[in-house]
Amino acid sequence: MARSFLLLIGMSVNGENIFAGAYVDRHGHVRTDPDWLSAAIQSDASWFVPVWGTRCLTDGEPPSLVLLQRQNIDEYISDEDIIFLGMYRERPTFAVGMDKSVPEPFAERGQFHDLRYLGSILPADDANLAAHARALVIWHRLQKFCGRCGAKTQTQAGGNTRKCVNEACAALIFPRVEPAIIVLVSHGDRCLLGRQKSWPEGRYSTIAGFVEPGESLEDAVRREVIEETDVRVGNIRYHSSQPWPFPSALMLGFTAEAETESIQLNDGELEDARWFSYKELTSGFPKLPYRISIARRLVDDWINSNGSSGRIDSQ
Repeated sequence: MARSFLLLIGMSVNGENIFAGAYVDRHGHVRTDPDWLSAAIQSDASWFVPVWGTRCLTDGEPPSLVLLQRQNIDEYISDEDIIFLGMYRERPTFAVGMDKSVPEPFAERGQFHDLRYLGSILPADDANLAAHARALVIWHRLQKFCGRCGAKTQTQAGGNTRKCVNEACAALIFPRVEPAIIVLVSHGDRCLLGRQKSWPEGRYSTIAGFVEPGESLEDAVRREVIEETDVRVGNIRYHSSQPWPFPSALMLGFTAEAETESIQLNDGELEDARWFSYKELTSGFPKLPYRISIARRLVDDWINSNGSSGRIDSQ
């Protein structure tokens, strides 16, 4: 039983990391078909995902994402604000951003919550859709002006690109994701975890950092671990990935084996870093990463690979 026990915290039921999964058919071929998009926007069969500030609307027990029809949201939007996400449960589905300065809408339909909270309680497909909608809404808010010439931009391709209105420039702007590595470093029956000063007391997590220009993912793993802890690593292996919509990171998970043990905090990012055995990790200290994160998935998988049969705190 000990070897077969599987911790599911940090995973959706299909084995994907939370927020991941191809639940939306993005239907890229219709993004540039204005007639199709116009008809879909007006259709009673279409769904709309409201994003108020950075929060998503849910209702029910257990909660699920609230999907609205066009007539429900007319007073809050113009067609310029609508972002085509794709086909969700075989229906055209759009995201609609609403400024936080507007009083919280749709009180009769549910409540708006932060996605960090919702990720742990929504069904996997709803969590994926909410992350997709939230990320694109925030991206549009940050791309109102062209980074090349400073002119205004407008939506294109159903809200999946923006274009500079200056005809002399006419730059196309595409949504970007920021690749970041995250790695579970092990040495025998211990793994390396660190903590930042701003985190809740006692919480430790895996080593992570953004990939830099001209750097491979494996090089980024080696560099980040050395920069933060002075530990050298090898045998780097890909584990899994997670879209992390806060606002636009793509976490690329790895495991690695330590080639040195001595820890030294080099770059000031961490307050502390230590080696922990799997027995220590199931004892209640340290507090582990939040269960919606790939960091938690990496730690849980490592604990299971070391034969732990105890369920750890699901914080």
